[in-house]
Amino acid sequence: MNHRLLKNIALGIGFSISSFVSAQTYTLKFKTNYGKFDVMLYDFTPKHRDLILSEINKGTYTNAQFNRVVKDFVIQGGELDDPILAREAEHPEQKPIRLAPEFNPKAFHKMGALGAGRDGNKEKASYYNQIYFVVGKKITAEELDNLEAKKGIKFTAEQRAEYLKNGGQPRLDHDFTVFGEITKGLNKVMKISNVETKNELPLKPVIFSIKVKKKKTTTKYNKTSVSLGGTAIGF
Repeated sequence: MNHRLLKNIALGIGFSISSFVSAQTYTLKFKTNYGKFDVMLYDFTPKHRDLILSEINKGTYTNAQFNRVVKDFVIQGGELDDPILAREAEHPEQKPIRLAPEFNPKAFHKMGALGAGRDGNKEKASYYNQIYFVVGKKITAEELDNLEAKKGIKFTAEQRAEYLKNGGQPRLDHDFTVFGEITKGLNKVMKISNVETKNELPLKPVIFSIKVKKKKTTTKYNKTSVSLGGTAIGF
């Protein structure tokens, strides 16, 4: 992706968040060995917001890794699918714990979107400790029309305008929960998306840690296990 296109995408994302950025409570500060970037958490996806805040507090995302990098798609961090599923297979008597999805028309897979990973469960519920950022690609109107017909969904005017202007990964909408977006430093994530990989694993580890910045407000996130899902679901 050339520099001018990346700059235009970053400006587009900046304009797209201006309508509600001031209402959000938490900003995440990512520090990586490829630079720093900021992420705004959505208050309108509160279960996923509270989940990552709790996991950060527990140290889950201290010196963690972006361990799956797919150019023009996503960079993924936290725990990979195989270790999660292997650990769960050791205890078949226990139902896997997942977080119920939170789909909101304001939360979609535009460039820089923060999403929660999951397995193929039919409830579309999220893992507790796997995140990804959309690096995406250019999208055409025809592609959006085809996705609407295939998935039985309807993109909003805002979603369609954003996808056509800046791109993203609309095929993930209504299947994976988006709960935040990059507000500063998108170019750092794009840089990570272009690292050399083997089987999607970066040859040089991409390390990150997260700090939380909170607006001055009386709102508090619930640190209990109940808050991690509001209602966590198993299957």
